[in-house]
Amino acid sequence: MRHVGHDVRDPVAALEALADHLGAPEDVPLAEASRPELPTGELTVETVAASLGALIPENAIIVDEAQTSGIFNQGATAGAPPHDWLTLTGGAIGIGVPLSLGAAIAAPDRPVINLQADGSAMYTLQGWWSQAREGANVTTVIYNNAAYAILRMELARVGAEEAGPKALSMLDLHGPDLDFVQLAQGMGVTAERAETAEQFTEALERALANDGPNLIEAIVPPLGM
Repeated sequence: MRHVGHDVRDPVAALEALADHLGAPEDVPLAEASRPELPTGELTVETVAASLGALIPENAIIVDEAQTSGIFNQGATAGAPPHDWLTLTGGAIGIGVPLSLGAAIAAPDRPVINLQADGSAMYTLQGWWSQAREGANVTTVIYNNAAYAILRMELARVGAEEAGPKALSMLDLHGPDLDFVQLAQGMGVTAERAETAEQFTEALERALANDGPNLIEAIVPPLGM
């Protein structure tokens, strides 16, 4: 084993050393990134990503806790104006709401967009009250697929393919169904629900034009369903 970089304060130098060690070519043509067209029709995690890619404003801060629902987001937003992307670095969940509040307080002149899975939102949604109290410029997109989809994936990975109804019932968010619009409104956050791609686009445009905390509950099917 050979170490090509030790100084974690200079990751660019470490990557350049790795490229030299591997003999990587210096001139690699890159495909020009472009913004996607605004989607129409069914609201899915892919059409949500397209709307985000088309509408993310310059200098935005994206807080990504979309989990399984965010698989298309980075590709769809590659052509958006320059922005920062904050994401989960470990295995814990629940960072999205408080992290977006912190970003908005630290950079009040920049729009913050929190891409938030429904299950992990339940860990820290009391932060919406703090967003309203502080007048934080945060737009939260809740991916409501009514499931802990990441746990379903983990269940399959351990070989539990014949899981019974009792086990599966512990991995969904039904009974009672969650109403994130009412939950957010009850804490002082402007909120609306989107069930089509057109509704989501219109809601996102309104939220980005409205200072203060806003929430869009995107009703989407779980990935792969």
